[in-house]
Amino acid sequence: METDDFLRCLSCGKKLGFKPISGRNQCTDCLLKLEFKTEDLDYREINKYLQGILNFFVSDVNAAFNKDPAARTLIEVLTSYPGIKAVLLYRIAHFFWKLGLPYIPRYISGIARDLTAVEIHPGAEIGSEFFIDHGAGVVIGETTEIGNNVTIYAGVVLGGTNLEQKKRHPTLGDNVVVGTGAKILGPITLGENVRVGANSVVVSDVPSNCVVVGVPAKIVSKKGEKIEKIDLRHGELPDPISIAFSSLNKRIKELEKHFPHSSKPTEDDIEIFYGENGSGI
Repeated sequence: METDDFLRCLSCGKKLGFKPISGRNQCTDCLLKLEFKTEDLDYREINKYLQGILNFFVSDVNAAFNKDPAARTLIEVLTSYPGIKAVLLYRIAHFFWKLGLPYIPRYISGIARDLTAVEIHPGAEIGSEFFIDHGAGVVIGETTEIGNNVTIYAGVVLGGTNLEQKKRHPTLGDNVVVGTGAKILGPITLGENVRVGANSVVVSDVPSNCVVVGVPAKIVSKKGEKIEKIDLRHGELPDPISIAFSSLNKRIKELEKHFPHSSKPTEDDIEIFYGENGSGI
């Protein structure tokens, strides 16, 4: 057996197992050592991160007032909005994550999940004016990158699709709205001003200024221009299946005109008429 066939611990050099099998890069002994070297800290960076927490906190709270008409008072937002609590705790956990502190960041994110039902990995990178409306069931993975002025609703998952320790979660640009229950999976990129329909599953890149819906999600609108900065219309979306059926219905009716002796629906028959906004009987 060649020596190169083994994966070794990055900390102590101990053999961990065969490279094709093991995905870990540290042995159990090193993982359990909660060591933290303070001499390596850059205190100027620490001050910048601390000020950043305060700046993000102000922008996140402002986003709640701008994007939720139910927000009345500051005390109400701070005490009864699970999304605000989860994001604030994430900001603190992310600060410790950036410092390289072991255990504590994940422990804080675990507390946030227990309190709010929102799970945000402390390694995720999230910009300003971030708002999670309601929040229950939201999951944001470790290598997720989120731009500024992004809004996501309950049940949204920004998930990974492999076990390798590399970029495996989505990247969202500025001014993105992700509707209730939507899943965005893998190391894909959503451009700026993208709107994702409720319960859609996005598994490929989406250009800027687009609306996507469906399972898997398809682009149903591309305006080539920015949408409004505050855009909460995650439910006002076209139905691509209904659009396709509507087009087929029109073509069939045109063809029936050329066959006047073909059978026609009777008054007792029930037909489903498809339009661009859905179907009806």
